[in-house]
Amino acid sequence: MPELPEVEGVVRSLAPAASGRTICNVTVSETVAASKAAGKEAIVKGLSIDRFSAELAGYTIEAVTRRSKYIYFHLIKDNACRLLVSHLGMTGAWFVVNAISEIREQKFRNHIHAIFQFEDGGLLVYSDIRRFGELRLLTCEQDHPPLTLMAPEPFDPGAEEFFIGKSNQGNYAKKAIKEVIMDGQVISGCGNIYATEALFRMRIHPKRSSGRISIQRKRQLFREIVTVLDESIQAGGSSISDYRNSNGEAGSMQNRLQMYGRKVCPRCGAETASIQIANRTSTYCKKCQH
Repeated sequence: MPELPEVEGVVRSLAPAASGRTICNVTVSETVAASKAAGKEAIVKGLSIDRFSAELAGYTIEAVTRRSKYIYFHLIKDNACRLLVSHLGMTGAWFVVNAISEIREQKFRNHIHAIFQFEDGGLLVYSDIRRFGELRLLTCEQDHPPLTLMAPEPFDPGAEEFFIGKSNQGNYAKKAIKEVIMDGQVISGCGNIYATEALFRMRIHPKRSSGRISIQRKRQLFREIVTVLDESIQAGGSSISDYRNSNGEAGSMQNRLQMYGRKVCPRCGAETASIQIANRTSTYCKKCQH
């Protein structure tokens, strides 16, 4: 699943390509339409396909920003403002092109589920191979309460103190530190990949309970998380599976990962181990992480 750095990469490529352009028509795939007709909420959430498409017509994309792992398209028409929120799920991808044929990889062309046509003839295309992503058209964040519960951005002032306070509260203190780090209400945007890397760098066992880690060490851990996230942003994210930015470009952080997906510890040479934490596979070194 794309994490903060990958979503940031998408936003950085989307913003200059899509901002200032006006949507005149929206087409949703027959696959999504059939799912909605069967009573399932595939990709287009909260609205019927007809209403989703009709309400977007005439809106101009004023800006494209990121909040945690979500992409926010800020829309404006006359004096009315709307917010199109996108979560990429496992395999979601955005492309800004003049024709579908410009999308380089066949697998993305085969799984297009929403096409936003601009008045100038260009296309904003959403592809999603496994269809776990979502699109929500809102008036504001408060229309979808889970968005208001997200932790501060890890780079923002106060995010470290928020993490320290939250991780010491009630049930969080009893949970495995890996699960705490991956909780978006504690730290925004840090998932399995970068939690694995930060814990390895800090030599902390992923299953150690949050309450058994000192405040000083938690501060160091938080700063290591921020460092790892920033390194990945600079590398364009990790293209381990289907992540691409809106230009179809892959990131390179996967080549720098020391523990995620590794069979051998780069520090001591021992075989790595894996356990399940919060339904995710956590790779770690038994010798280096305690």
